[in-house]
Amino acid sequence: MYSFMGGGLFCAIIGNILIVVSTATDYWMQYRLSGSYAHQGLWRYCMANKCYMQTASIAYWNATRAFMILSGMACFAGIMAGILSFTNFSAFERFSRSFAAGILFFISTLFVLLAMVIYTGVTLSFLGKRFGDWRFSWSYILGWVAMLMTFFAGIFYMCAHRMYESRRVVGSR
Repeated sequence: MYSFMGGGLFCAIIGNILIVVSTATDYWMQYRLSGSYAHQGLWRYCMANKCYMQTASIAYWNATRAFMILSGMACFAGIMAGILSFTNFSAFERFSRSFAAGILFFISTLFVLLAMVIYTGVTLSFLGKRFGDWRFSWSYILGWVAMLMTFFAGIFYMCAHRMYESRRVVGSR
């Protein structure tokens, strides 16, 4: 049980770091513009070694930003619940912190998935046609890896919960 929780906590911490780095960095997409390379993130775009804030309020950027921030918050809450699940103190007899942590990690996974799908869909359909020489970059890829890490953290915590429940049922007989 503790090995599942330890593995889940490791995946969750790495996933949360990746969510924060992916959200904060400016390399979601790279493209060639007027003979020089440019790149953009969710908050800024950079051309000719100068970066500018994204001042246009474009709905898909706002949705991607919101879902990435919500994902980071849900993952952080899951990490707190996951750490507390190592303790034996429980204020509620029927409340399982490992189950709550697993649910929070799955919620975080859902938010990252929504953010990545929105960004991918709009980029491919709109920006992909506007810029001929472009590609997704490492910040974008970190978002997908973060989604996998939070998903596996949820799986590990659900397995830990199942082991705890099966031991509790066997011990009560």
